Amino acid sequence: MSDVSTVALNLTVRLIGVALLSLSSGAFAEKAASDEWQIAQPGAVGLSEEALSAIHQDIQNGRYGYIDAFLVARHGKMVFEQYYENDYPSIYKQEAATPGALVVNDPSGPYNYFNPWWHPYYRNTALHSMQSVTKSVVSALVGIAICRGEFPDLDTPVFEFFDEAAVLNIDQRKRVITLRDLLTMSDGLLWDENLPYNNPNNSFAVMTKAHDWVKYTLDLPMGNEPSTVFNYNSGATLILGHIFRLATGIDIEEYAVEHLFMPLGIDDYYWDRTPYGLTDTQEGLYISARSLAKIAQLFLQKGRWQDKQVIPATWVEESIRPHYPTGAAGDEAYGYLWWSQPYTFEEKSLRAYFGKGFGGQRPIFLPELDLVIVLTGWNILPGQPFFYAMEAIERVTTAITE
Repeated sequence: MSDVSTVALNLTVRLIGVALLSLSSGAFAEKAASDEWQIAQPGAVGLSEEALSAIHQDIQNGRYGYIDAFLVARHGKMVFEQYYENDYPSIYKQEAATPGALVVNDPSGPYNYFNPWWHPYYRNTALHSMQSVTKSVVSALVGIAICRGEFPDLDTPVFEFFDEAAVLNIDQRKRVITLRDLLTMSDGLLWDENLPYNNPNNSFAVMTKAHDWVKYTLDLPMGNEPSTVFNYNSGATLILGHIFRLATGIDIEEYAVEHLFMPLGIDDYYWDRTPYGLTDTQEGLYISARSLAKIAQLFLQKGRWQDKQVIPATWVEESIRPHYPTGAAGDEAYGYLWWSQPYTFEEKSLRAYFGKGFGGQRPIFLPELDLVIVLTGWNILPGQPFFYAMEAIERVTTAITE
């Protein structure tokens, strides 16, 4: 695999703006950032600059494959921020021109995951594909809408919003799927997203060939009783996004701008749509790494940003609470479109909370340590090196000095 410092000439212009933000930790001075982040040196918040720089060096040396950004914030201050230039037009050139499960429909379109015009950056800007971290943002929007009385109770059956006569494989199990089941991936639909995403038998890969992704998912037969077991299902979040529009009367993208992005000062984003035209609530959001850090910080602060309660604190607590074990090692659990897993710090068992996005998108927050870690990357093929959330947590928490 090529070194992560390899640079393509045609990416230079896009990355100039990003590079202006790519300050080494040694150059950080206490100041206010234009996007409302306070900037500080690592030592000012009890972190070792040397330890964080060692992680940065390992990323540069290619230990974790293709990493695009590595950010650390503590006590509400950005203390380490690095960006990495990867020559994606060359790295995935062959794959981009080869039909397969990750080259969906026309290869020039947004569902060719190797096409550098769309992935991982949106049209040569600093907006990075969030992939399934989009789901965690959707969770926040559902919580806001419930608090505002604009979204129904989570125990409402999904089929209050659909005509049964137009849906295949209807049985009593499917009739009792609730909104809560969609949020916790316990819907019971017969869906297999455990295969590699470049495997054409992955349910996500099969769905992408359909025109109406919501209908495809809802037409599936049942595999389990709802509310009994976790089974990761990207299509479930598409159903949730469709219901969000029906329930609120507002497209979820428009709702996000007014009730989440504007309060956080996020004024630059892109949100892709499915072939049918629905906002892609399972993977379509593109934002900058700093904006992603804001969302993690917002959840760390129990939904509060500056002097405003953006998300109800009770929703934050409920959405990150472990609802179902995922079956993965290490007591990993799933909440309302957020993941969590225990880690050890100074012989204490604490719990980390994070989003997971295809390719390496990881907003991580550790409430007890008042710490946020953000990673973005584009390791999308099986066998590539990867910077897993738990390794990032272990390495960054080792940098804590006080």
